[in-house]
Amino acid sequence: MAEENLSNAPLLDDIYGSIVDSIHISDLIFILIVIILTIFVSKIVDKLLKNQFKIISQKLNVDETIYRIFRHVTVAFVYLFGIIVIVAKIPTLQNISIALFAGAGFAGIVVGLAAQTTLANIISGLSLALFRPFRVGDRVNIQGEYGTISDITLRHTVIKTWDNRRLILPNHIISDEVIINWSIEDPTVSWPVDIGISYDSNIDHARKIMIEEAKKHYNVMTYSQIRRYDPSIQEGEEVTVRLTELGDFAVNLRLLFWVEDRSVAYTTGCDIREAIKKRFDAEGIEIPFPYRTIVYKNYPEKEEKRFDEKAD
Repeated sequence: MAEENLSNAPLLDDIYGSIVDSIHISDLIFILIVIILTIFVSKIVDKLLKNQFKIISQKLNVDETIYRIFRHVTVAFVYLFGIIVIVAKIPTLQNISIALFAGAGFAGIVVGLAAQTTLANIISGLSLALFRPFRVGDRVNIQGEYGTISDITLRHTVIKTWDNRRLILPNHIISDEVIINWSIEDPTVSWPVDIGISYDSNIDHARKIMIEEAKKHYNVMTYSQIRRYDPSIQEGEEVTVRLTELGDFAVNLRLLFWVEDRSVAYTTGCDIREAIKKRFDAEGIEIPFPYRTIVYKNYPEKEEKRFDEKAD
């Protein structure tokens, strides 16, 4: 292995020397100009496509997800064109490129191993744009995080979390993840609020209070509102309370209500939970603390033996 490295070193030096010898000052200036123009044109193209999307979206129903992928691909082609122009200007690089294409089998293996993650991200990004398990603006749960899809690129997807963080996930990881999409097809959400009451409390009275407090909240959907999304729901099912468990120290009740989308579900649940607690306190419904029974076992014979040992 050491001998191979030593034999390859002069070859690399020769290639580097031939590249340096073939580049003149005018070529360096030309390459610098091409790099600056490539960056400038890519920024202009990106900005034009953004403005074009805003104009089109006002007139037509255009999916922003596909448009973003198209914009990123177009910008990538601008950079690729700049690289091709630079390679075409330097004869030595042209010869190296021809040699690489001639040995495409070996080069393909090397490049594939070196850039397999990048290629996986690009392929996954195109797959996400094609099959669309989520779109820009959708609210999702992924890897234990809840947030809104803010951008989809060829390499990664950006998620704005509920606490305003930016979760950046490589596309190939997302392709293998289970995703909860709260926005696809029907955005309405049935949200649970679990509350335990004591065994001495009246279940029917507690259920009545929970339903009343839920219906008072402005985010909770009425029967007529829910029917527009799901005609199968019967009147009286828009807000329900079920007994879910007879626990160790409490009778556990689950309140279920509907909201228009996931963005307001959590805060609505918090408001209703607080309102129920206040009503329970006012009307004598107990929310119990955990009870524990501790049993002390006495062993008279052992205690007497220990006492005799100490006396001796």
